[in-house]
Amino acid sequence: MEYYSLNQYLKDIFGCKVYKIALDGGFTCPNRDGSLETRGCIFCSGKGSGNFAQPLVVDERGIPDVVSQIEAGKLRVSSKNPSGKYIAYFQSFTGTYAPVSYLRQVFTQAIEHPDIVALSVGTRPDCLPQDVIELLQELNKKKPVWVELGLQTIHEKTAEYIRRGYSLPVFDDAVKRLREAGMEVVVHCILGLPHETRDMMKETVAYVGKSGAQGIKLQLLHVLKGTDLEQEYLAGKFTTMEMEEYVSLVAECISLLPKDMVIHRMTGDGDKRELIAPLWSTDKKRVLNALQKAIRDVK
Repeated sequence: MEYYSLNQYLKDIFGCKVYKIALDGGFTCPNRDGSLETRGCIFCSGKGSGNFAQPLVVDERGIPDVVSQIEAGKLRVSSKNPSGKYIAYFQSFTGTYAPVSYLRQVFTQAIEHPDIVALSVGTRPDCLPQDVIELLQELNKKKPVWVELGLQTIHEKTAEYIRRGYSLPVFDDAVKRLREAGMEVVVHCILGLPHETRDMMKETVAYVGKSGAQGIKLQLLHVLKGTDLEQEYLAGKFTTMEMEEYVSLVAECISLLPKDMVIHRMTGDGDKRELIAPLWSTDKKRVLNALQKAIRDVK
């Protein structure tokens, strides 16, 4: 079975290999500041899923110095990126959860950097008021803007369990408004959430395939230190997926998606210093090789 990989998509769009630089925009989240919750999603680390983002640097006005983060990120991967082209990825916490005036200063620094070819913003579907979408639409005229939405699951019981904090129609509405504004949409799904069956996970992926989004990230559930999910795991309330189980599931999920949907991720990295389970996921080369074989074998 063939699929449309992110690497191929980037080569088609930009003509070369492009690396993402994960950035910290100094954001928080309605699931942490008390607007909805204070504990965050059950799986979310203390860094708001931004464990691999560049350290936050703030100028004298209290605005993140995004240029310094980009330059530091370039140094980390420059030897692997001869093209010198990068995507600015605001990964930590909720990347649109701030006043438009603040977002404009943060995102403009990134999109105007000469080595940045696109802007990618990770956020929640319930944090996209119209003025924010209008700002993203404006920036999209300068360079491509992708909006990455954390859906994780379409099943409301699971969504409540993980403390997602919004209902499925909110996601549908966000995708519709973003697409009408001309943005590319990438949807995050977690495979292996507690108490979900294999069929339930495939239902989520199939739903995303029909949602109007252009890309998808399939994320293996990681149990990280310091999360409420860790307590559930240590109490024996659920088990994580074995590698063979996960690999075959991903292959089945990809077979459900439109052929032109970009597969931005098929697994994911947990910070080795914080990872509780599954430990097999740290052998990334072995996992990716297994995934490629399983996908090739799908008829």
